[in-house]
Amino acid sequence: MDKTNRFSLMIDALTELAEEEQAHQTTPTSGLPTLRAVIADTSPLPRTALFLGLAEDGLPVLLDLYDPIPGPILIVADQASGKTALLQMIARAAELLHTPSDVQSGIISQHPDEWKNFRDSQSMVGIYATQENNTSELLQSLVTWAHNNKGEGQSLLLLIDDLEAVTKLDQQTEQNLRWLLLRGPSRRVWPIVTINASRAQDMETWLGFFRTRLFGRIHDVRDSHFAANDSNKMFDNLSASQFTMREGNNWLNFWIPGID
Repeated sequence: MDKTNRFSLMIDALTELAEEEQAHQTTPTSGLPTLRAVIADTSPLPRTALFLGLAEDGLPVLLDLYDPIPGPILIVADQASGKTALLQMIARAAELLHTPSDVQSGIISQHPDEWKNFRDSQSMVGIYATQENNTSELLQSLVTWAHNNKGEGQSLLLLIDDLEAVTKLDQQTEQNLRWLLLRGPSRRVWPIVTINASRAQDMETWLGFFRTRLFGRIHDVRDSHFAANDSNKMFDNLSASQFTMREGNNWLNFWIPGID
């Protein structure tokens, strides 16, 4: 059995298990392959690819860091539904797949201690508490770097865990964030941002920056419909390790491997 089929069968089993446990309102059992195992079995990946997860057919879900068309990425889900875990998996995958000279990450979080296992990573430019002054300095430095970058060489991942908290900083920081959301991907600065689904309607003016959205578990009907801009779409059947994204008229479900 080839590696892709093995992953596909494993994910099929996990999907069935998650559906059964969802019906019984229990927490899904962990059984996903580890990130290192997935990368080892799917390599070599394209040099410009950022790993986002593992699709239900066992194939990797990738973002081309040299193609700015998708724009910044928004991760929408209920609280405690895997948003931070997805950000951390993306950061670790970037570290495993790319040299620091090719891809580095910076994290802004209200809970920087959740990222303590990344502090010694050479691929991490820094872990910033949202309310600290150096967070504003980070965004200003990224704008300056992006202005000088002509779209060649290194890519920087700006991982923001809780968009709403950053938008409440000073006016200059807000302007810098808006510029990075509009222009960043074309200059190799990739904002990947989380938001709690229950707060999405209050952040409507910001949601317009995001063409690409990854959805996790959302229980509230109105929150689902608003975030997806689709009155028929629901996300209440996803597990804490499962996300979905729109691909044209279809939806692509994927899982996030565990970090070992």
